[in-house]
Amino acid sequence: MFGTISLGAALFFALLAMLAYGMRGEYGARYGRTFVALSFLTTLAASVFLMAAIFQNRFDIGYVASYSSRELSAFYKFSAFWAGQQGSFLLWLFIHAAAGIVLAAHDRMGRYGLAVYMALQALLVILVLAKSPFVPAESVVQDGMGLNPLLQDPWMAFHPPVIFIGYALFAVPLSYAAGSLLAGDPLKTWIEPARRWGLVAWSFLGAGIFMGGYWAYKVLGWGGYWGWDPVENSSLVPWLLAAAFLHILRVARVREAAASVLHLVILFTYALVIYGTFLTRSGILGDFSVHSFSGTSIGMTLAVANALVLVAGLILLAVKANSLPKGEVYPAHSSREFVMLLGAMLLVFLAAIVFIGMSMPLLSQLVGSPSAVDSAFYVRTTMPLAIALMLAMAVASMSRYGADAKLPHAVLPSVLLGFGVFAPLAVGIREVMPIVLSAFSMFAIGAAVVGYRAKAIGLGALLSHGAVGVSFVAMVLAGTGSQSASMELTPNEPVNAFGHTIAYKGQEFAQDGTEKHYVYEVDGTEAKALTKLHKNGEDAAREPAIAKTFFGDTYIAPTPPKKDKQMEVTLKEGKFEMDDFFAYRYEGVELDSQENGNTIVTADIAVTDGETVEHVQPQIFATADGGTSTPIDIMGGKKRIRLTGVSGDRRMARLELLPSREEESMQPVTASVSTKPFIWVLWLGTITLTVGTLVAIKK
Repeated sequence: MFGTISLGAALFFALLAMLAYGMRGEYGARYGRTFVALSFLTTLAASVFLMAAIFQNRFDIGYVASYSSRELSAFYKFSAFWAGQQGSFLLWLFIHAAAGIVLAAHDRMGRYGLAVYMALQALLVILVLAKSPFVPAESVVQDGMGLNPLLQDPWMAFHPPVIFIGYALFAVPLSYAAGSLLAGDPLKTWIEPARRWGLVAWSFLGAGIFMGGYWAYKVLGWGGYWGWDPVENSSLVPWLLAAAFLHILRVARVREAAASVLHLVILFTYALVIYGTFLTRSGILGDFSVHSFSGTSIGMTLAVANALVLVAGLILLAVKANSLPKGEVYPAHSSREFVMLLGAMLLVFLAAIVFIGMSMPLLSQLVGSPSAVDSAFYVRTTMPLAIALMLAMAVASMSRYGADAKLPHAVLPSVLLGFGVFAPLAVGIREVMPIVLSAFSMFAIGAAVVGYRAKAIGLGALLSHGAVGVSFVAMVLAGTGSQSASMELTPNEPVNAFGHTIAYKGQEFAQDGTEKHYVYEVDGTEAKALTKLHKNGEDAAREPAIAKTFFGDTYIAPTPPKKDKQMEVTLKEGKFEMDDFFAYRYEGVELDSQENGNTIVTADIAVTDGETVEHVQPQIFATADGGTSTPIDIMGGKKRIRLTGVSGDRRMARLELLPSREEESMQPVTASVSTKPFIWVLWLGTITLTVGTLVAIKK
């Protein structure tokens, strides 16, 4: 198949590029650039082939059949490319190969660094081949399964590619570091481009994590943006380590003795990217995460790839350790160098705790039955470290490099510290640790402003550090300060909840039957909870209603009404069956075979209320893979019926009897109602953090 052949060629050219860059002389670099370009072009060809197969409905390809369908919109067909793990691996490879073109064209990394980069690219091609998106389908189907309704959201369409840009680009600073060790280059020759690429990778990975959090809050309906799920944590761990890398790199610019730690941290950052991928895609977390891929066969390949990267990097670092700069890493405990290294160490500790927690299913499996930690474990262990991190960030922002660094005297940090105490108390928080975290976070914001005014830090650091402080305060207010309760809501009967008046107005159904809304009024403002529907009228995916104000969100997540008025009857040809209001008689069926092999099954049902008789024709759209049917109105919309089956001899039909749209829309519902004080501040903080990181790139 063309896609597999293209991947094979991409691997061949990546290996040739690695060998060419390993050669001495001008010809090696020239051939290396050519092979890098060819590896990218063959990767591009494989990617274009997969995208074309999705848009052409090539359901003979297993991946296309699993993640696309004929009725899927063009936008979500495009995002189906990376909806499954096979496609997401190919996306990762494509981004890596595209960055390789840029690196080879500018020729700033050095031939050994590019050799390492192309070795990593070859490793990625092997991963894609091991879990190929071009494997033929086990059986021929007329239509695919389509994209999970939960993933049919713009935030989830952009979240994976943004994450994988971050994953792919972390290979660049690693290659710079490894290439410098192999070539014996001084630190100053590679530290600045590694910083810029590292900031780009870190900002994209962070933005992807934030997008995923907002999607979870907006779509999933469980009331939060972060659940400490192992798959969420698998992206957080390398992001935390990369933050440590970037701060150690800043120290290394003035204290080259930090180079050994710098090499170690970037190596583990990239290794943990692969480890997180292994953990989420090996099937180990199938019982512990709603996001993980289960029943996959790529776990061992990922484990070997991770071991190769980590072991090779550690051996190289050990062999070259004596050639690295020596000397003092910090001149005094009061210096910025020491405080920044302390902050980096706290980030490493945070990453280690999250790593242990997310790896618990794997670790516990080695000694007994697998088990996982709950979210309380992460809160208890990370909050003290977060407090210490905010204090270290504040001190570092107001410090200068060198032994004679002095902290400027300023009132602003102390004023903001007081505000950080007051804000949680104002929303009803009484726990000590969250209040302390809020206070030190506000103190760190004030310190960043002071440091910027004193020209101790740049604009990028001001925005990034301030954003981290703001985000922590928002997490305290919207997390610890949240109130929630489950309540029964009856249409047009207002209730009071946490100082808000909530009136449930009933359900609204889309004309095409694809979705419905639960309509609420919160303090007079309308808010709707969306439910996407299958063709049979069953719930496919639910989104909460969110009423937004300056003071925060009122979050309403309804549960479906009880189906106590829904029943199923089996009709024998020519005989009546009754419910409370109507009688039904099955009078025959017609089968209409389509050219594509599908069949439309149409039953003739007579319905009577004792005075009038109405004939209706419910249908089943039958395919080789199953069938779908849609409810239809009867007797002027007083009720609905849905054809669910016809016997092989065509003498019996099975109907589902459903209440009318109007009756269903006015049924009481149970909903989880919660408040999220000032949660918009969290979204503002995450956006500002990304912007601040991008600003820092230009410095």
